[in-house]
Amino acid sequence: MKRLELLIPPPLVMLLVGLIMWLLAQIFPSLAAAWLSDTLMAIVLAFLGLVIALAGVATFKRARTTIDPKRPTDASALVSSGIYRFSRNPMYLGVLLVLAGWAMYLGNLLSVLGLLVFVAYITRFQIVPEERLLHEKFGAAFLAYKDKVRRWI
Repeated sequence: MKRLELLIPPPLVMLLVGLIMWLLAQIFPSLAAAWLSDTLMAIVLAFLGLVIALAGVATFKRARTTIDPKRPTDASALVSSGIYRFSRNPMYLGVLLVLAGWAMYLGNLLSVLGLLVFVAYITRFQIVPEERLLHEKFGAAFLAYKDKVRRWI
């Protein structure tokens, strides 16, 4: 399973999970839940997710460090300012919120499982390896940051 670490770019994971969520909604329309389907709330969630993810990207750009999720060893700085004061992974949190908006738009109970799949996959195959590499690169500074700021929220 280690060979899957940092292999699939998170935007591609998001698209694949989103596609699976849509397929599940199409295959199992009987699991549609009216209480889950709220287009306005779906748009709000997705927009909030986009804002959070872009805030993460902008903070990395200001710090002049890489945003390439496949090459965390290229990080030139440990970013702990801006939105990174609240989440160690705001870009992934933002994507999760976009997917949550998608699930709400689809209004299907099985689609919600996509959120769990995304969190599990990104945590195991993206975040954990990133954190391992950041610890190797930034040592005690990363550990102090890790102790202070939560992984997701």
